Amino acid sequence: MDPNVPPEPDWALATLAIRAGHERTAEQEHAEPIFPTSSFVYGSAAEAAAKFAGEEPGNIYSRFTNPTVRTFERRLAALEGGERCVATSSGMAAILSTALALLKAGDEIVASRSLFGSTVSLFDKYLGKLGITTRYVELSDLDAWEAAMTPATRLLFAETPSNPLSEVVDIAALAEIAHRHDALLAIDNCFLTPALQQPLALGADLVIHSATKYLDGQGRAIGGAVVGRDRELEEVFGVVRTCGPCLSPFNAWIFTKGLETLALRMRAHCDNARALAEWLEAHPAVARVHYSGLESHPQHALAARQQQGFGAVLGFEVKGVDAEGSRQAAWSVIDATRLLSITGNLGDVKSTITHPATTTHGRLSPEQKAAAGITEGLIRVAVGLEAFEDIRGDLARGLDALA
Repeated sequence: MDPNVPPEPDWALATLAIRAGHERTAEQEHAEPIFPTSSFVYGSAAEAAAKFAGEEPGNIYSRFTNPTVRTFERRLAALEGGERCVATSSGMAAILSTALALLKAGDEIVASRSLFGSTVSLFDKYLGKLGITTRYVELSDLDAWEAAMTPATRLLFAETPSNPLSEVVDIAALAEIAHRHDALLAIDNCFLTPALQQPLALGADLVIHSATKYLDGQGRAIGGAVVGRDRELEEVFGVVRTCGPCLSPFNAWIFTKGLETLALRMRAHCDNARALAEWLEAHPAVARVHYSGLESHPQHALAARQQQGFGAVLGFEVKGVDAEGSRQAAWSVIDATRLLSITGNLGDVKSTITHPATTTHGRLSPEQKAAAGITEGLIRVAVGLEAFEDIRGDLARGLDALA
């Protein structure tokens, strides 16, 4: 295979995840190399001038051109079906770079209420300082999205499925609303990854990733990415080049190797999560389970239609007499675990558990938590790849004590 020939257009996702994006060097390596270098040298002053001026392709400085980062970008773009990918230092850096690239003072964002807490803080506290306004609507309520649009709306932003309630929005319908109002639609796809959902194929303009999560899959590194059309991504690239929220070569290499097993891992994650959701739904100490893979989920049919799987993140609410009692009950279940890791991260082969109201969404106001459905009795589990029986047994210890 000539490494300079683009991937075959009919290659399956699993093949792209292993083969796409790598251009072999003169060393003819089989595995993707790491280029831990800050700069690159040239054969002449004229060559350096041509590369810096963009007249010749080539590497300039690892803040914005690095072969290892480029391999990851090309591979993820191939998986998402995008023209281009720009990698960043974190998922939050990906969102910030997108906003700085595509928005200006006076522009407006319409976003789902069901967003990661740091995303809400970014939109309200920091983009607000720049004169960019954000309005929040119910994720699944298309009429609410439509009603929130104004002539100043330039970006619609949603996580689907949401964190941690597994809510879903019709991406194709939301894209129609965005485009009818001359706005762009960005979808945070880190919960499902391109192995389970491809928002660009459904009409979205941009896909955002925290590569820290399932793209890595083993909790080793921090990084992010934006995927989409070249015309928008060139602006995002300009922000990364100038402002510097770039991905390190080593982390890019970790993510590239993580992509090789993405499809296999996501299927196994889904199997464990579905089995756990069904068990939790039947447990007497559990009031409600939030997982779109359950037929009881109000948007199960939509999720089944636009996704190739339901993911590994689920939320469940323990029974409690009031808010304080629900928090104590939730904490008792979390503290009783011996296998699950008590941490706010997710996307790991290791199962993790957290109390969203006091961790991932802890900086939201009580009103924001209520609007987003973040109750004191809510527990989030990101189901890993341990044996299902062991995951179930670890949760049963605390839940059985409440029943």
